[in-house]
Amino acid sequence: MKIIIAGCGKVGYALAQQLDDEGHDIVLIDNIPERLQTGLSDLDVQGIVGNATSFRTQQEAGIEDSDLFIAVTGKDEINLLSCLIAKKASNCQTIARVRNPEYFQEIIYLRQCMGMSMSVNPEYAAAREIAHLIQLPQAMEIDSFAKGRVDLLKVAISENSPLHNMTVQAFSKKFNHEILICILSREHQISIPNGNTVLKAGDTISVIMPKEKIIPFYQVSKLSSIKGVRNVMIAGGGTISFYLTTILEQSGIKVKIIEKDKHRCEFLSESLPNAVIINGDATDHSMLLEEGLARTDAFVALTNMDEENVFLSLYANKVNPKCRNMTKMNKLVLNDIIEDLNVGNIISPKNITAEYILQYVRSLSNSYGSNVAALYRLMDNQVEALEFQVREKSAVTDIPLLELKLKKDLIVCCIVRGNKVITPSGRDMIQLNDTVIVVTTQKGLQDISDILK
Repeated sequence: MKIIIAGCGKVGYALAQQLDDEGHDIVLIDNIPERLQTGLSDLDVQGIVGNATSFRTQQEAGIEDSDLFIAVTGKDEINLLSCLIAKKASNCQTIARVRNPEYFQEIIYLRQCMGMSMSVNPEYAAAREIAHLIQLPQAMEIDSFAKGRVDLLKVAISENSPLHNMTVQAFSKKFNHEILICILSREHQISIPNGNTVLKAGDTISVIMPKEKIIPFYQVSKLSSIKGVRNVMIAGGGTISFYLTTILEQSGIKVKIIEKDKHRCEFLSESLPNAVIINGDATDHSMLLEEGLARTDAFVALTNMDEENVFLSLYANKVNPKCRNMTKMNKLVLNDIIEDLNVGNIISPKNITAEYILQYVRSLSNSYGSNVAALYRLMDNQVEALEFQVREKSAVTDIPLLELKLKKDLIVCCIVRGNKVITPSGRDMIQLNDTVIVVTTQKGLQDISDILK
């Protein structure tokens, strides 16, 4: 497909990189030549220096014969207006990043009026993920499928875990074949395990299960008990903090935000009257101690600097090892450096945005058959977990999985049929109208038939 991306910041670059890897024809628009040059030098894409809201600029980028226009500049107004112009110019599909809470409350109305195909709010999506993780201790990552009925949890195996030295087959039997290990990470090597694989302390595994099986999994695996989080401390009062506080307060959780900008504190105090807003610098360790860091149930580092967030989370872990730590990061280059540090869960808004849009692009590429209903990049983008909706019969339907010639390093890990969640064996079959969840190291799957060799 021909895709125009307006905005070559962190999100725009990440999007262009992933869509370019999948073979799409990409044109970038940005009004800052230096930022655009970075994308052009690293990727096999075209670039236009100009204002995305200019019809002439969009014409130069080839809007009239484009399939999709994605606006991810730093300003919501530019994103919305440029999408409106693109829609009028070519009737192509349009996607806008909308971050302002005021606009976000009206997003359904805006989408209908402007004919947008999709809107993405990275801050709200990140806030939802953080809120989910806060309430599940020791889960390093949680991804939901089948409208929240199935969860994929990433957890680490400790030395005293009953899972140590257990085979994957024995694990499956222990949980009555209702919980499946999909991914194994050992010493930075990623694999799709088979029944004979032996789990070891230090391994990181991704496990898929119906939502109601999470508590039994925690109990048998001797992970920490799932207890209610009563209070959360947030460093940084940006948009993610605003959304996160709103979500947490709905669950009865008390929130304290530390923000050094006085005017931002005034806005937060007016908008979030039930939260405690502290005007101060979160890097001041004495302030963190005075505000109760040692007693908080969860600490979330959401400042605008990745490095600052890392140091804050390290300090929080030192002061209060039992609290849940969340660290916002956007620089992928730092991931390898901090992988072995105790900074808790890493949250990347730009990666979440890229996942949502990539999911839509793959569905658009395959308008019929089995669209990608959900897509997650796992294990530092080395693995993909995809949810397909089976809308027509194909070479994979009504045939036992055992008889299908599946691609290497691919596993069909869940089938949802009506109200039934199936952890499939080799005798199970994919049927029409099923929801099928696949985990693989093979990237670029667009249709359920792509699971075949």
